[in-house]
Amino acid sequence: MLTVNIICIGKLKEKYWVDAIKEYSKRLGAFCKFSIIELNECKTNQDPNEKQIAHILEEEGKSILAKIKPTDYTVAMCIEGKIISSEDLSKLIDNVQIDGKSTMNFVIGGSWGLSDEVKKIANYKMSMGKMTFPHQMARVMLTEQIYRGFQISSNGKYHK
Repeated sequence: MLTVNIICIGKLKEKYWVDAIKEYSKRLGAFCKFSIIELNECKTNQDPNEKQIAHILEEEGKSILAKIKPTDYTVAMCIEGKIISSEDLSKLIDNVQIDGKSTMNFVIGGSWGLSDEVKKIANYKMSMGKMTFPHQMARVMLTEQIYRGFQISSNGKYHK
């Protein structure tokens, strides 16, 4: 069974986001071993300069990279990534399994995004679109789309 991880910076705080993740995590249990790995965000002042942002990206990148094995298939969630459909995500998940990978990681960075090092090791770069979403909402949306991808693959019910 495929292990699917969402590796992300920061913790969900609001109960409604936590509840949504719990629901989709429960549903995903039929298809994969699903987990969310929450990593600490680097603390900074309200208006960091470029040097401070670079430091944040580097430190958060190190903590992300420590959770990824070279044998994993890793998807970096980033603005410059490819915008794909639910059906395409389903095919991507299928292909990862067909290729014999046992772990698939989706990585969501912190407020400043992902470090170049994380993007370099990623097998695929994916974007959720041109709109900006809060990280908590993006996490819930990604979890739902992973569930939808498995539903599509298994010819289950899903809305087009």
